[in-house]
Amino acid sequence: MKQRTRSSGFTLIEMLVVLVIIGLLAGLVGPKLFTKVDTSKIQTAQTQVKMLKGALETMRLDIGVFPTEEQGLALLNEAPKDEKLRAKWHGPYLDEALPNDPWGNPYQYSMPGSNGQPFALYSFGADGKKGGEGNDADIGMLPPE
Repeated sequence: MKQRTRSSGFTLIEMLVVLVIIGLLAGLVGPKLFTKVDTSKIQTAQTQVKMLKGALETMRLDIGVFPTEEQGLALLNEAPKDEKLRAKWHGPYLDEALPNDPWGNPYQYSMPGSNGQPFALYSFGADGKKGGEGNDADIGMLPPE
């Protein structure tokens, strides 16, 4: 008599059950992870605004004024064209190039800021447009309304 040998391994049904379980777990855990990503981008933008504000204040101590809207944040890495200011400028005031916000858009700089602040420095948020709510809300030192 011939004996049948059973090969070891998984059946198709067992594999499908495992895939369904993995899919259910991913469906439960995935959305929670994505909300953490959005929260971390908002925190990164807030931190970068504070870092840029510090660099602007350091530069103002050297040259005596904040950059105009035309000069903008570029003045942190590029010497001013005005010879009087250029002599006082001791930059660059950033270790690297001017960063974009976590969504890849440039930070906004305008004068004056709100509540007596000399400037406004902010990100438009996830949607890249003025205003918004939640992840789309503007972040930083906002301009007057």
